Parts: sequence; C-alpha cells; structure tokens
Amino acid sequence: MGAGWAAQGLLAAMLAAAPEPRVVSALEKVRPGVTLKGEKEARLSLARGECEAAQVVLPPDVSRLRVKPLALKGPGRKTLEASVWREAFLEVKTPSNSQGGTGPWPDPLVPVEAPPGPKGTPTVLYVELCAPEQQVPGTYQGALSMEADGKPLSPVPFSAEVQPFVLPATSSLPNSFGISLYSIAKGHGLKPESPEARELLRDYALALLSHRVSAHGMSMNPPPVRFEDGKPVVDFSTYDAELAPFLEGTALPSGARFTTTDVRDNPAARTDKEKAAYYRALAEHFREKGWRARLFFYAKDEPKPEDVPLVRAQAQRVRAANKDVPVLVTTPLDEALRGSADILAPTLNCFFPRPGPQTCRNVLPLKALRGKLEPHVKVWWYQSCNSHGCTGGPAEDPSVEKVYSGWASYMVDHPAPLNRAMGPLAFLSGVDGELYFDTVFAYNTKDPWKDLFEFGGNGDGTFFYPGTPSRPGFTRHQPVVSLRLKHLRDGLEDYEYLQLLESLGEQTFAREAARRLTRSGYEVETDPRQWEQVRREMTTRLRKRWEASEYAKRSGVRPK
Repeated sequence: MGAGWAAQGLLAAMLAAAPEPRVVSALEKVRPGVTLKGEKEARLSLARGECEAAQVVLPPDVSRLRVKPLALKGPGRKTLEASVWREAFLEVKTPSNSQGGTGPWPDPLVPVEAPPGPKGTPTVLYVELCAPEQQVPGTYQGALSMEADGKPLSPVPFSAEVQPFVLPATSSLPNSFGISLYSIAKGHGLKPESPEARELLRDYALALLSHRVSAHGMSMNPPPVRFEDGKPVVDFSTYDAELAPFLEGTALPSGARFTTTDVRDNPAARTDKEKAAYYRALAEHFREKGWRARLFFYAKDEPKPEDVPLVRAQAQRVRAANKDVPVLVTTPLDEALRGSADILAPTLNCFFPRPGPQTCRNVLPLKALRGKLEPHVKVWWYQSCNSHGCTGGPAEDPSVEKVYSGWASYMVDHPAPLNRAMGPLAFLSGVDGELYFDTVFAYNTKDPWKDLFEFGGNGDGTFFYPGTPSRPGFTRHQPVVSLRLKHLRDGLEDYEYLQLLESLGEQTFAREAARRLTRSGYEVETDPRQWEQVRREMTTRLRKRWEASEYAKRSGVRPK
C-alpha cells in the first residue's frame, strides 16, 4: 500500500508533460496522484452479446467538455456504437478497511456534460462498446473526438474485435439483488405512488437487467387477493404489468430475462390455510405464463436463534402450498434450521477457511457443505460486511484486519478486480447462485452523492446514485450506474466465458484460468494486467473451439 501512495503526483506530472488523452484499462481506478501508464489508442475484444470498456484520461483541469458520438465501422459497413460517460468521484471519509483509503474515488458514471469534479480530480471518460448477438464478427475501427474548453483534443483511436462466439443474454448464474420502489422514490424526492416513481423503478430494473442482474423487491406490492369459500381470487393485472417484461424477455432488445424473483407475502392472506392457497395461486400463475424465472420465498433474513420458529413456520406454509417454490434462508449451516432451506445462502466468508479469527460461525468449503445437505438443496452465497469488516477503517488488531482483507468486495474504495471477482469465483467453486440484499440502500439514510458509508463499508448495499433534474447535468430523473455495477457485470461475463469453455470441452483450461484470477474468496489477483492476459487466452481458446464446433456442425465432422 505504501509504495502505491508514494507514487502519487506522477500521473498529473506525466499528463502535464504530454497533455494528450491516454487510454487505461477499465480495471484501473483512476484517482488523483495515482500513477498509471496510458496508451494512445484503445484496443478491445468482445463477444457477441457482451459489453467491454476502456477509460480515457484527459489532460488536467478540463472544465467544459464536448464529446462527439462514436460509431466504429466494421465489415460490410456495419457499425458498433459506443456509450460514453464521465466518471464522477465519491469523497471517502472512512476507508472500508486497509485496502481502501480516504479521498476521492471514481464511481458514479454521469453524463459527459455534467460539471467537472473538484479541482485536482482527473477527468476520465468511461467508453463502452456493446455487441448485440446479431453483430457481424470482425474488426471495427473509429476515433473518439473531443473538445475541451472549446479547443479540440487529440482524437483517440478505437479498435474492437467482435468475436464469433456468443454469450447468452440471460445470466447463466442465477442471482437476485434487492431494489425497492420506496427507496428509489425517497432518493429522488418523489411520491412512491406517482407514475413518475413507477416509471423510474422500471428504469432501475432495466439498468440491473442490462448488467445481467435480476431483482427482488421491486414495488414490493403483492397482487390483490380476496377469498371466496376459502379459494383465492387474485388480480394479477398490476403485478404482471410490472414484472412480465422482465420475465418474458421483452424489456430489452437482447431478450434478457430475470433469472429469479421473490414471492411477495400478502397481508390479505391471514391464516396459514389462506397463505398456502395464495402461494399456490401465485405458483400456478407462473406456470400458466410459462415464466422460467425461479420463484422463491425469501424467509426471515439472517435469522437469530429466536427467529428459528418463524423460519420453520414459513417453510412449512410454503411447502404445504407448492413444493416447487424453494425457501431461501440466509444462514450458515445450522442444525436448528435443518430442513428449512431449499436454497441455503451463507455469506462468502463461510466457504473459505483461513488462519486467524473466524468471521463466520460455521466455515465449510462448498463440497463439505453439500455433503451435509439434502440433495435437492441449492447453495447460494452473498457478500456482507464480513467481507470488509463491519466497523469501518483498519482494525486495531492486525490479526483481525487480516481476516477481513483480500475478499471479493463491492466497495467503492477497493481495487476493481475485487469488485469483479464474484463471477470467476462462482465458476471455480460451483456455487448455484448469488444474492445481494440491496442496490439502493443509502437512498433511505443519506445523500448518496456525498456518502455511501454503511455497515463499515463504502457502498455496502448501494450500486446506484439518484440522477435528478435539480442536479447539474441532468434533465430528468434517472438512475446513475456505478463503476462497481460495470465490474460486477464484467465478472458475470467472465463466468459466461468459463461456462462456454467448459461446454466446448475445455474444463481443465477453464478451471486453471479461473484459479489464476481467484484462488479463493480472499485470494483475488489485483493486477489488471493479469486479468487482461487471462481474458486474452480465454478468447483465443474459445474462438478456436467455437470455429471448430461451427465447422463440425456444417460438415458433420466431430471436432477434436
């Protein structure tokens, strides 16, 4: 850590000596004074169905910035259009742990025309290319043209190699991240019942889905139900209007779908018998609609010993209604809750034993955990403050600080590879899914633009910032995505690469590649160059295997 901070100031000096835009990896976090070696041009590779990005660092003290639309030209006059944002900064006052630090950290992705950050912060553009499944493979080229304070900057050449292989639009790894209409409305100063708030909820859900993330919570409103002679009569019209586009694949042009959604309890169902009938009607509605998403019941979150009877009762009611609706319980293996969970979700640190104090009361590697569960039980995991420490800042006891360091993390003030690591980790471990409690938690407690410190970490429970018309640079209410959401998405795309390699007969290679990035939950490679090298090797191997597979399909010859 000390060596990195000792190099502060060199980036600014380099740019001052050669005031031309420089391209750096999307896996770097460009901060004031941090030394980064830039390139004069951007070279990207992406699969069909994938998004990839580069960062363009501009000369210091840019105030008025204008960026011309960028469309790369490729085979047969086809184009590949780029999206461009400017990176804004969050002022971190308390570091998440010793891997973090105080001061400005890049995270919100704001419109280019938004006002510049505080003096001394870099001007960085996040330039993203997304290739639809129908994109013609080949080389695409163009140049990013910009003006700063009315004067042209040197154009930045961009080239992108669109690969022939395709990633699925819907995540192959089931996941469920929380979001709430009521939190969104509060963060934007709107009434939750207003049409504007409900349209905004849709925008947030679309942003999650476009990053391969499924949501639970949403409006939280259950479909109205009444009981006639004990039979439920359910009005699904409002419920379907909210969820159907995300469950049927019509919300995005890619056809991406939610992989999961949660059962919404209904206060109108008062007795156990009525609750069971309501759950049964909900499950039957899903079957009739042909929705593929896993409908699950989220039991009491992180139950304490006194909550055990409640969780057992919840599981019993749901199973009495329909055994196809799994009950999710967020807990390590617990004999008191045995048999209650169909999806068991311990925190990440419960899977990886390490020397020193334990941060989970029952640490078991996944294989050992599965051996103690019934065969039908799925195992998910999730991050919590146990990944960075729940008090904020480095712990006084070095042994405690060590066990809270190194974990895959979604914190703002942690290296980008830690933000990206959950996808490769999921492939390497064989876990069945990922859960996360919220993506807009800070909207309830503070101004996210000024502070995201929750549960001892900067960004715990929040991946968005509220863009409002009252904020300079915004003309309407809109979700502002974070760099961390981009890194999370890139990790899920890594998962797809590894899955595709495995499906094409490259299981050993895929596992070795994943292990070079994430040896365990707390042993994550933080050098962006290593991540990029592994990605290049996976791309080369995938392209070769894909082309052989396609040839075999056409010729009827089995690939070697």
